[in-house]
Amino acid sequence: MNLADWVTDLMETAGAPGAALAIALENLFPPLPSEVFLPLAGFTAGQGKMSLLDAILWTTAGSVAGALLLYWAGALLGRDRVRRLAGRVPLVRVSDVDKTEAWFLRNGYRAVFFGRMVPVFRSLVSIPAGVERMRLAPFIAYTAAGSLLWNTALILAGYLLGDNWHLVEQYVGLASTTVLVLAAVTAVIFVAVRLSKRRTTSRL
Repeated sequence: MNLADWVTDLMETAGAPGAALAIALENLFPPLPSEVFLPLAGFTAGQGKMSLLDAILWTTAGSVAGALLLYWAGALLGRDRVRRLAGRVPLVRVSDVDKTEAWFLRNGYRAVFFGRMVPVFRSLVSIPAGVERMRLAPFIAYTAAGSLLWNTALILAGYLLGDNWHLVEQYVGLASTTVLVLAAVTAVIFVAVRLSKRRTTSRL
């Protein structure tokens, strides 16, 4: 059974709460694609197996639930532990963590809101929010707002496209691939710059 079949069975068995469970799992395990689950929820709604409003509201609730679990994981990890771990990672400095922390403190709420609409990052943004102990009520509000926009767009696309709902996966999947490629390129540049600085320092 492939992933789409599993999600279809889940939604046919549990209805909109099944869609919420699928999206909560997608938040916890980013390789699970929301670009499959959400349009499929829209298609299922179009088949009359759940209402369109239920699909949107339940998947948004699932997004918030998954984000909260990652938030609490970040809170349990804590700032001091992150700094200690960073100090043990080759080529990573504690100052890198400090700079990231300063950026997140300046842009945290915007990062949470807009991050919910960026493939891959939409799951990961909850962890630094927890590490920094962002106030819970605003975190939930911004997570819900961003998730509502993202979920509604993809569910409506699946609902309107009907049997062609899988086209959404192709286009949004391309965006996900682009994000991953950019992240990989950034990581390579970071390592190259650090190694270059290390060689320069060792020659002095």
